[in-house]
Amino acid sequence: MIGSTVGVESGEIESVPKGYNPGGIAPENEVISSDKTGEVVHHATITHAITEPDADHENTGDRKAAMASLLAKYETLVLERTNRLLGYPVNLDLDHGTALAWLQRFSLNNAGDPFIGSNYGVNSRQFEVGVLDWFAKLWEIEKHEYWGYVTNGGTECNLHGILVGREIYPDGIFYASQDSHYSVFKSARMYRMDCVIVDSHNSGVIDCANLKAKLLLNKDKPAIINVNIGTTVKGAVDDLDLVIKTLKEASFSEDRFYIHCDGALFGIMMPFVERAPKISFKKPIGSVSVSGHKFIGCPTPCGVQITRLDHITAMSRNVEYIASRDATITGSRNGHAPIFLWYTLNLKGYGGLRKEVQTCLRNAIYLKDRLRAEGISVMLNELSTTVVFERPQDEEFVRHWQLACQGNIAHVVVMPNITTKILDEFLNELIIKRSIWLQDGKVQPTCVAVDIGKENCACPRHKVINSSNT
Repeated sequence: MIGSTVGVESGEIESVPKGYNPGGIAPENEVISSDKTGEVVHHATITHAITEPDADHENTGDRKAAMASLLAKYETLVLERTNRLLGYPVNLDLDHGTALAWLQRFSLNNAGDPFIGSNYGVNSRQFEVGVLDWFAKLWEIEKHEYWGYVTNGGTECNLHGILVGREIYPDGIFYASQDSHYSVFKSARMYRMDCVIVDSHNSGVIDCANLKAKLLLNKDKPAIINVNIGTTVKGAVDDLDLVIKTLKEASFSEDRFYIHCDGALFGIMMPFVERAPKISFKKPIGSVSVSGHKFIGCPTPCGVQITRLDHITAMSRNVEYIASRDATITGSRNGHAPIFLWYTLNLKGYGGLRKEVQTCLRNAIYLKDRLRAEGISVMLNELSTTVVFERPQDEEFVRHWQLACQGNIAHVVVMPNITTKILDEFLNELIIKRSIWLQDGKVQPTCVAVDIGKENCACPRHKVINSSNT
């Protein structure tokens, strides 16, 4: 069945469930949501309508003043929300300032291949290639051996990386853990790939024993594997070396598999963590991607996708209209984003990035320890800054701190802009609110053992069990 999915438990091929959204997160600002029937509904009460100006333009001054007032209020709102954005991985500590403000005067478009010129001369290709070279060095692949581009975000990175795998192995089976980002499964649907969902451990790490069992069920077809370098909800890092070992144990030689590494957040952090496993093209991987707006920080969503040059030749097409070759997903591409990335990487360098990574790891441990001391179920994976804990009882509190939730758990992603002061404000409010939720004894802390493991669960039952085991 084309574009099908194999169930986690049964291992049988089935159609992708309607609305299936592993690693899914709540819609933003409640502008668009789904009702209980699953239908999309619009809440139009918070839109800013576009109105026509007067024909004689006599009230242009008043109109501009009204728009300026509205934008000033919006700026205040964004500033307030920026200080309370804890659930989503984005670095809001932006330091581009006036240095790059002049870029807004130009429409920079990097359409086509970054390494080939174009008739559209208002572009930033020289900055884009500088960024790509930096990541190629980080992931240990020579300049003449790689190809890549700056994308419009992590989803486009995954769309491209998985497409490369599909182009190399048109009849390949796609494998991804149940904790993979929803864009991974979107890619499988878009490309009509047979997709096998692999079990995950409670930590969110791919279960390689289950992967091996499912590989053996399809050993006559090549394997296209998604490896998570930090899962969406739990921040789990799949063991790349173990995945490669598992493929070989299942008798898949290197010419019969393709690995895409989705490193949206932790792909840029891992190289600066001591004793962390390496992401390297010296290993038999096909592509690696990161989001540029997450840890690095950028005012526009963007990503970096790197693959092997010999993989891309078959995908490239000459485009006369732009006088370039193209193997990207989108046509027009944001030319501002590469400059923002180039500026930040030059400004911070390896030393600055390493310092920020270490600070985030320390602050994540601080948050985890504080939550645990308050008797709150909590888990923090090794190499991660994603702190997972029991979902707060109050949805207003969830929205106030913009927490990402899935089922009975929520998380905070500790980024460079999240200081211990902000964490303390969040913790103090959570502790007060929680005491109110639980004060009459009618509501008990939710059991999240199935989500994060019984050793991390502080519900009444597991609290007693864990206490007796210590």
